[in-house]
Amino acid sequence: MGQRRQKPEEIVAKLRQIDVLVSQGRSVAEAVRSIGVTQFTYYRWRKERALSAIGLRTMASAV
Repeated sequence: MGQRRQKPEEIVAKLRQIDVLVSQGRSVAEAVRSIGVTQFTYYRWRKERALSAIGLRTMASAV
C-alpha cells in the first residue's frame, strides 16, 4: 500500500509541530520522527513553503 499524500493544511500543521518541538530543545531528527515523517520530507516541505512564500510576495509586488 502506498503512502498517502498530505494536504497543504496538514503539512503546515506538521511543520509548526516540528518548530515547537525543536524550540523545546529536541533535535530535528527526533521531532520529525515523533510526528511520523522523514527528515528528507521535512526539508522538502520547508523548501517548498519558502519558495511558495517568495512567489506570493513577487506576485503581490507586481500588482
